[in-house]
Amino acid sequence: MYQAPRGTADILPAEQAYRRYIEQKASLICGLYGYERIDTPTFENTKLFTRSIGDGTDIVEKEMYSFQDKGGNDITLRPEGTASVCRAYIEHGMANLPQPVKLFYLTSIYRYERPQAGRLREFHQFGYEAIGDADPVIDAEVIEMAWRFYESLGLKKLSLIVNSIGCSECRPNYLQKLRDYYDNCGEQLCKDCQTRRERNTLRLLDCKQPGCQKLIDNAPKSADYLCDSCAEHFNLLKKYLDDIGLPYSISHRLVRGLDYYTRTVFEIQPETEGAQNTLGGGGRYDNLIAELGGKPTAAIGFAAGIERIILNLKREDVQIPVISKPAVFLANMGENAKLAAVKLASDLRHAGIGIIQSTGTKSLKAQLRQANNLNMRFAIIIGDEEVASQTVVLKDMAAAGQENLSWDCLIPKLKEILTAST
Repeated sequence: MYQAPRGTADILPAEQAYRRYIEQKASLICGLYGYERIDTPTFENTKLFTRSIGDGTDIVEKEMYSFQDKGGNDITLRPEGTASVCRAYIEHGMANLPQPVKLFYLTSIYRYERPQAGRLREFHQFGYEAIGDADPVIDAEVIEMAWRFYESLGLKKLSLIVNSIGCSECRPNYLQKLRDYYDNCGEQLCKDCQTRRERNTLRLLDCKQPGCQKLIDNAPKSADYLCDSCAEHFNLLKKYLDDIGLPYSISHRLVRGLDYYTRTVFEIQPETEGAQNTLGGGGRYDNLIAELGGKPTAAIGFAAGIERIILNLKREDVQIPVISKPAVFLANMGENAKLAAVKLASDLRHAGIGIIQSTGTKSLKAQLRQANNLNMRFAIIIGDEEVASQTVVLKDMAAAGQENLSWDCLIPKLKEILTAST
């Protein structure tokens, strides 16, 4: 029997309410801050991701779904959203638009990693990018927008963590200090960190292995090695966050997992014990547009995994709106009644009233049992006698009462009682 590939999941109707809720809140918050939706291709040229994410990252080395298409082109399924948005920004001349260009997306992401709760090989992501402005005011706006998004969902047990990892001017000095520190750690490092020490030094601070965690506590802090410009940028960001009233903490451990980040990095994490470590995060990538062939352009973005959000909504027992379903069942008795029911169902739906229409040759008792199993509030019953008199029987399934109505009165009556109950 066929099954969904490991690391993927069918999104069944019972789960759709969570996704629709998150997507609606995401679209609403983006509208408040002036972000417009963009959709990019599911796959891109492999070099787009190796150049932007970085050869020494786990994503490029271990997790990308890459292949050659029938034309011999090297193709990769999208492992993150920012690079594709930046490619679109360059390709479509968005540098000529008023800056910053504010874009958001709701999309699928693909990474070959060990599946676990909230982490699949195909997962879904909400993200947004502000491209074309280096002002730390934009950093504060992007961070506040993420915080307000989670607030709007009803999540409360959250913490905001920020850091600055410097720029191309000051970071080399910091990286050398970091290497010097870890050169004395030798065999205490895990296997991955022994490789990272030379290829991706910042990621040493992101290791989750218990032995490496102890070393991170005493490692040099990036904030202590910022150049004057980066220090001023970070100080202004903290001032703006204070003015907004966002509760944040600074962690020298926070570096994020992609090579393109510069200056500001941030994450929002759940405080609940046992929850996934990160709900969402982002940061500046002021060099990425130029790396991909555009003009030097400052930018900052954020992304959040929808599956992880759903886990935390359930963990905090957040009540979400249910997706509305038809409340009316249309039963029929007899061939003439079935013909009339087809036309009546069409008229009701055209009037905006959801209908589940009975099919087959079931008895009236069986049809009403079906309506009850579907939790229908009302049942419309039409038989040959009702066809002849152009009436229907409207049955209240909960109160067990019923009344006869003319066809002309049915739609106004249903609209009145359904509207009153919403």
